[in-house]
Amino acid sequence: LATNAHVLPPAGEGDGAPHGAGGAQAREAAESCIELCGLTEYADKPAGDLPIGGKKRLELARALATRPKLLMLDEVIVGLTSTEVKAALELIRHIREKGITLLIVEHVMEAIMPIADKVVVLDGGIKIAEVPPDQIIDDERVISAYLGTKFSRRLQAKREERSNA
Repeated sequence: LATNAHVLPPAGEGDGAPHGAGGAQAREAAESCIELCGLTEYADKPAGDLPIGGKKRLELARALATRPKLLMLDEVIVGLTSTEVKAALELIRHIREKGITLLIVEHVMEAIMPIADKVVVLDGGIKIAEVPPDQIIDDERVISAYLGTKFSRRLQAKREERSNA
């Protein structure tokens, strides 16, 4: 299927259409999601030919086509190049600006910390921290269970550099 055909059903066409949008309305909604996710140049190309970053953006476009109030993202950064990570984070910021609440499961702390309002850390299924991102790198339980001392010190040094600049 072409990339745009993957986004069209959630936008309102096909079996089980969540919003009952008519054909033209659904196509317009799908095109808007495709554009937002930076997939316009791939719209008529097979989705299977997309690079990994494009496939991840396609999944975001499909989810956005359902017009969510809450969007849950799981490991959206993993496997991306540094350029793709920057683009993905910019897209996530834009989604937030549209008023969509985001719940993101992510292990790439350096990427997620600048865009998070709050970071919740689980260890063995038990919540060990729920704080603003700038405080997470100082939490001894998080350092021990997840970050490690070396990584935590690197993040703390970056924070100090920013505050001294």
